Amino acid sequence: MDSTNHLDKTFEKISFSKKDLKNLTFENCIFNNCDFSESNLSANNFIECSFVGCNMAMAKLNRTKLTDAKFKDCKLIGINFFECNDFMFSAGFENCMLDYASFAAKKMPKTKFKDCSLKEVNFAASDLSGAAFFNCNLERAVFNETQLKSTDFTNAYNYNIDPEINFMKKAKFSKDGLQGLLGKYELVIE
Repeated sequence: MDSTNHLDKTFEKISFSKKDLKNLTFENCIFNNCDFSESNLSANNFIECSFVGCNMAMAKLNRTKLTDAKFKDCKLIGINFFECNDFMFSAGFENCMLDYASFAAKKMPKTKFKDCSLKEVNFAASDLSGAAFFNCNLERAVFNETQLKSTDFTNAYNYNIDPEINFMKKAKFSKDGLQGLLGKYELVIE
């Protein structure tokens, strides 16, 4: 990158794989089909940026600022989002693979996940108040002391959430999803 500040730019099919791209600012930028796998994106600012069809598997986001970031059709496997800067953290995810990612202790109210794979994602101690999981696979996702007030799980599946150790006031579930709330009791629901 030639400059440290990038405004209103589009980046197409560029490979940043395994590269250090630190201390940069991107505002209102679009990344189409870029490869950030195993790259170091620490201390960057991504403000109102869109990532479409990008591979960001195992990218490092230590102290990275994500403000109104949008991810669509992206591979985000194993990313530690909990390392991102907490100030104004906000992101949305559509048709993304987020398996093995961690949002532990992250404040992310009203975050939208649509058509995402969230297998073994860690949401322990995070704030997902008012968040929504539309048609998302939450197989073996971890919810422990998670704030789930008014969170929408009506279209989510494969989740296992213990109501006794999570804060779930007014959370929404479908009748078909009740088994995911009662799993620890080993009940047979027909």
